[in-house]
Amino acid sequence: MENCILTHFKEIYMSLTNEIVLRPRFKFEVKRNNQVALKLFEDAKNTQSDFIVSRVDNHVFIKIPKEKQHFWSPQLHLEISEIDNTSSSIRGLFGPNPTVWTMFMFFHFLVAVLFIGFGAWAYSNWSLENSYGIQIGIMVLMTVLWFVLYFAGRLGGKKGMDEMFLLHGFMRDTLKGEVGNLKTED
Repeated sequence: MENCILTHFKEIYMSLTNEIVLRPRFKFEVKRNNQVALKLFEDAKNTQSDFIVSRVDNHVFIKIPKEKQHFWSPQLHLEISEIDNTSSSIRGLFGPNPTVWTMFMFFHFLVAVLFIGFGAWAYSNWSLENSYGIQIGIMVLMTVLWFVLYFAGRLGGKKGMDEMFLLHGFMRDTLKGEVGNLKTED
């Protein structure tokens, strides 16, 4: 059963690689109360040293220890919500370190703002019948830079894929193998 779940997870991830997804998400249900599931992660935090586990309310964050991390190391964020007294919904999100993600989003935002700014400047120069070649050149450069950022993110995701499988396996083992009906989220 363990290999079946891991194979299913790999199939889901591989299907996501054909889409524009930098932070894969999934959702499944377990047949236990959310407080019991959260307690399992609290207990795992104290009984192992392979992962850093932290909890805030119904959110569990699982990370690779600092000494084993690299720039692209992912973390797993779980939100464990109660469905009823005997079952819970778990939403998972794989993503980079929040600092890396913030930096990437800042660079994307900066590229977009520069593209729009130089586009407005180029349009103004065009409407005034002035030269606008430099502005168009910088807009093309911003487009190329956006693609470079995008592919760097994809490459980083692939570099961290083995760690994603480790994080997922730890989550599955902590929940005592109750990972069923694993679905990607839109």
